[in-house]
Amino acid sequence: MLSCTRSTWPPRLVTVPGLHGSEGAHWQTWLERQFARSLRVEQTNWDAPDIAQWAKSLHDLLARERGPFVLAAHSFGCLATAHALRQTSLLNDVVGVLFVAPASPRKFTFAGSFDARRLGVPSILIGSETDPWMPLADARDLAQRFGSAFVNLGDAGHINTAAGFGPWPRAKYFVDTLVHCAAPLRFREEAFEVAQHAFV
Repeated sequence: MLSCTRSTWPPRLVTVPGLHGSEGAHWQTWLERQFARSLRVEQTNWDAPDIAQWAKSLHDLLARERGPFVLAAHSFGCLATAHALRQTSLLNDVVGVLFVAPASPRKFTFAGSFDARRLGVPSILIGSETDPWMPLADARDLAQRFGSAFVNLGDAGHINTAAGFGPWPRAKYFVDTLVHCAAPLRFREEAFEVAQHAFV
């Protein structure tokens, strides 16, 4: 269920890239340009995924910046974000989370243990029917475990640059939804099952 969280000033966008980071043509980079004062989590080594360490990088960024924040995570960044949100000290400053094409924890068992549990903030999880990193059924199950609204984007690959997701206005719409609570309390998945080209 999505519920409204009101703030006294606009939340800052924080992007949380996945493995290898997000290049200049990636939708996360485009999204950062749509919001003033946006931030990006940086990792010491983008090629060495470590759930605990990547989560700490997000925690440290939020701890040194002024919130509130809305997070937009991709791929392995989704796992790191969910892991970081297990620390309740972050929840007061995070008003919402957009999870896009989360990577399967089973593919990253070497990167540390991951326990999917209900989050304490409103969230939306975007899955794809052709994502090589997470089957759609697993993405739907993860959304249920998180307590996230779930959106099936259809034939959208890993929802990255290779799949044609550079400028992606729908991502801004989802972030705006989390910020302004402008949507119904729960998205109906079937209402958002559209072809990839409609979102590119």
